[in-house]
Amino acid sequence: MKVDLLVKNVKVFNSYLKKFKDGNVAILNNKFLYIDNNKNIEFEASSTIDGKNQYMIPGFIDIHMHIESSMMTPAPFCHHLSKNGVTTIVAEPHEIANVFGKKGIEAMIAAENSINTSIFYGIPSSVPSTSPDLETTGAILDFEEMKNLTSNPKVICIGEIMNYRKVIVDNSLDICKFIEYVKKNKPQYAIEGHCPKLLDLDLAKFLYLGINGDHTEHTFEEFVQRFENGMFMELQAKSISSELINYIKENNLYEHFAFVTDDTMPDTFLHKGHLNVVIKKAIQAGINIENAIYCATFTPARRMNLHDRGVIAPGKKADFLLIDNLKNLHITQTFIDGKEVYNINSEAKYIPTDYKFPEEFYQSVRVEKINEDIFQIPVNNKENEVNCRIIKVIDGSTRTTEIIEKLNVKNGYLDWENSPYMLIAVFERHGKNGNIGFGLVTGDCIKNGAIATTYAHDHHNLMVIGKNIKDMTKTINRIIELQGGICCVENEEILAEVPLPVAGILSEKTVQELGKEVEILREKMSQLGYKHYNPIMSLCTLSLPVSPALKITDKGLIDVNQGKIVNLIID
Repeated sequence: MKVDLLVKNVKVFNSYLKKFKDGNVAILNNKFLYIDNNKNIEFEASSTIDGKNQYMIPGFIDIHMHIESSMMTPAPFCHHLSKNGVTTIVAEPHEIANVFGKKGIEAMIAAENSINTSIFYGIPSSVPSTSPDLETTGAILDFEEMKNLTSNPKVICIGEIMNYRKVIVDNSLDICKFIEYVKKNKPQYAIEGHCPKLLDLDLAKFLYLGINGDHTEHTFEEFVQRFENGMFMELQAKSISSELINYIKENNLYEHFAFVTDDTMPDTFLHKGHLNVVIKKAIQAGINIENAIYCATFTPARRMNLHDRGVIAPGKKADFLLIDNLKNLHITQTFIDGKEVYNINSEAKYIPTDYKFPEEFYQSVRVEKINEDIFQIPVNNKENEVNCRIIKVIDGSTRTTEIIEKLNVKNGYLDWENSPYMLIAVFERHGKNGNIGFGLVTGDCIKNGAIATTYAHDHHNLMVIGKNIKDMTKTINRIIELQGGICCVENEEILAEVPLPVAGILSEKTVQELGKEVEILREKMSQLGYKHYNPIMSLCTLSLPVSPALKITDKGLIDVNQGKIVNLIID
């Protein structure tokens, strides 16, 4: 019998048995045809590979991630994915949707061009992540626009529902209407959640709506309640602990979770990897390798109803990896549709795509250059000192806490420059209203200089944090010149910058080029005193009003747990 490819002498992972079995594998028309465990059938193959007793496993599948978190456009991002064994992703493009709405999502899909990686999409269900009362975004996705996106065959789920405290009490929201529409008209869609700290009856109400997946960082008790109530858990690296892995093993919960990345910074992507990093961390935490592979291939495919992949079996999509060292998941070759897309001995050079985003995507920072007096915070009362709410950054988490401290007042203005605290400000940059929100920051963040960025989750307004007015002014104006990015300044000198000209959040550079820029930025942020396992993500989520506990938007300080704006100065 004629086949396209014959892979001989490999240890093939059988997902149904969760075991490796010796065999030869025949591939025809981009699909697996036969796994010959007896190695006794002679195929006439157009191409034959001697696997030399390597391990053959399905390609990894990441069902909760954001391409925009890499700050890269789809083509260079996916080129580097194959090196890390990821052959299918489900991307949730709410970052670009917050800037350009449905047009942004459609541009990301168009930007795939001739990518080998399978990219599917979740419909961003929370644009904005909270409401227009709490943040200003470049666009809003309403019921009709979300409904319209369901006609695209690349859309396969509802993306993470972040406005979790409101949806359980207000069924008049567009997202609640959309959930009901999907349950009736697209029952195959997974409905993804985002619900940190939700417990007990509130968690049950969330699940009752049909939102039955969650990827967020949790306490052990939160994880237990989710598993016990039938929620499909998507474990990112920061969620993995020995305690959680032991609980999974003790209760045989392998059918009920998958590994995901959520966010991968470009320097991490370049130097460490992608989903393979998460899998290796889980193995180190105690999960056995076979179950780890299963929960990076089979369970994510089943969660998203991608029944044509995630397993090496007849009729399934021929996405697979060859691995010479199973313990450290050392990938030597990656295949998509039975065609080699990565080889450790001859890594293909990235050829830039000819796709260009719409012109307006390169002119998205609609803010005039500022002068220094904008950072003077007036105090209305005549006291010499006032109580202020302060965001406290904590290493090890993107969550913050709120503290209350006294600051001096000088000539009717808050004397923050002579305090121990940093000033933080968010400028509305979408050309909607010109809002500016102010706050104070302390903890494991910078102690000198200033950093500004348009990569500010999820509204992606223009945010700056700094110790003095001159540095803050310098870095803000530089970002406006760049039309987006991240810039780090000290003593009015630019220490590092990462231009992000596409919608103010993406670069069209390769992972090697962008990764180096971000690596330098990370180093300079640490030099300014930022003490965090991921200082860039910590900075960029200070403006995320769905991540506890005190955050900031262009509307001001947000008490996330209460879902309301609170004053910087407490009367």
